[in-house]
Amino acid sequence: MTSFQTSAAVLGGLLILGALLSGIANRSVLSLAAVFVLAGFVLGDGATGVLRLRASSGFVTDLATVALIVILFRDGLEVDAGFLQRQWQLPLRKLAIAMPLTATIVALLTRLLTGLSWTESFLLGALLSPTDPVLSSSVVSDQRVPDVIRHSLNLESGLNDGLALPAVLAFAAALEPGRAGFHWWHYILQDVGLGLAYGAACGLIGSVLMPRAGREPSEEPIPGHQRALYGLGLAFATYGLTVLPPHGNGLIAVFVAAIVIGIRRPDLRTVFAERAEEIVEIVKLGIFAVFGSLLTVHGLFGDGWAAVGIAAGALLLARPVAIGIALTGTHITAAGKAFMAWFGPKGVSTMAFSLLILSHRVEAGGRIFNLAALAVVASILLHGASDTAGPQWIARRRAPDADFSEPEGVPGATAADDAEQPAGHG
Repeated sequence: MTSFQTSAAVLGGLLILGALLSGIANRSVLSLAAVFVLAGFVLGDGATGVLRLRASSGFVTDLATVALIVILFRDGLEVDAGFLQRQWQLPLRKLAIAMPLTATIVALLTRLLTGLSWTESFLLGALLSPTDPVLSSSVVSDQRVPDVIRHSLNLESGLNDGLALPAVLAFAAALEPGRAGFHWWHYILQDVGLGLAYGAACGLIGSVLMPRAGREPSEEPIPGHQRALYGLGLAFATYGLTVLPPHGNGLIAVFVAAIVIGIRRPDLRTVFAERAEEIVEIVKLGIFAVFGSLLTVHGLFGDGWAAVGIAAGALLLARPVAIGIALTGTHITAAGKAFMAWFGPKGVSTMAFSLLILSHRVEAGGRIFNLAALAVVASILLHGASDTAGPQWIARRRAPDADFSEPEGVPGATAADDAEQPAGHG
């Protein structure tokens, strides 16, 4: 294992380098995420060996868990009650129809192209079902992209991490050695059920304990940065309490608690978004670098053309087919559907989930990790290279003052009803 001193020096150097290169990265086809993954690969066993991390080590597992706690809490906070009331149909269709379809198509491809079992294939499908617009942040913040499309992608990415988690953990638990007697209904009742209950309770209590700010800054009982830390503390406390006996799922609880906080206390959601973004960014970039350090060319292409086929199928077949079916009957134009089908990148949530799988001692865990990793690397490069051209393409196909749907619009999802929302990061 690499020493802590080496890890600290590498992380510090990468953060400095990332800050200095951020302007160049924004003007090039490489995103900052791609730079950190590439740097991790160069420093890892795939090249120089400066960073030597075991994928199943406690450090990697704990880092993945911390990243998921922070990311899921931030995602849950972004669920806005008013926005859900106005524009719930498109995100709901993508979450309830497109997301399971994506996982199923990836699983079918995996089963067809590899020797993995059905359970292992569906685990890979669940890993590659969430989307992550942080890799194409300009897409969900670019005003040239129609509001209905931007907000739909934003809400989808904010919710699908938490919704994919139960399936990922259930398939992983079913594949653990010594879990031959695994019963999905018991898992749902205990892990998912208690996770929901603990999350709702912690979120409700957390929303009551924090005093509300006054109308004037002088009336604010607790400074903004302390309220942001309160939210972060609530996330970790919720996780810790939930995994105590009788062992609910802490990550699900964190996501649910954040939704409750975000709906009941919009002031906490706003201050967390303003003050804690740097912490979230450090955790994400750390995961990108660690993820890159675990990659090797031999591992990524260990399944040969089958690995390439699965990665291509996840990006070019599964997502477009699933979106096409999910949005059938809506008034979104063909160009709008194509745009949403393409900008469903795989990123930090898939990375963190994949790292977590390695700690479950799944027999084919390393192979599944490498198959998911190749799809993520391809997504980082392809979506990072197209996040400028994409908005330009959709803008040329947008009529003036149109919301990119038919004149009658999608019920509950018209431009006139849109309130500007912050860009989401799944």
